[in-house]
Amino acid sequence: MNSALYKNNKDMQFTDQNFKQEVEENKGLVLVDFFAEWCGPCKVQGPIIEELAEEYKGKDGIKIGKLNIDENQETAQKFNVMSIPTLILFKDGKPLETLVGMQDKDSLKELISKSI
Repeated sequence: MNSALYKNNKDMQFTDQNFKQEVEENKGLVLVDFFAEWCGPCKVQGPIIEELAEEYKGKDGIKIGKLNIDENQETAQKFNVMSIPTLILFKDGKPLETLVGMQDKDSLKELISKSI
């Protein structure tokens, strides 16, 4: 929870409890940032994810958010998240692409564009 935007935007927070409904049952694209509070690279990745979420907010079929692996271990284990940050792009509820490590904003925008 790196910034006020994340703390104030419940739409961006995925949990073990809401993951099935928000991601796996979603028709369209969902980009999930698996992160932890103590992770240095995650603190750099977080604001990029928040900016993207703001840019794509309201665009049909695209949702972007974060999942804290320490608080939501079940989901992190389900998708074999071993290193963080890990970003997984889901399409119609199925993992489409997995990226491990820091990703820049342009690369993520390109990934989303080619996956629509």
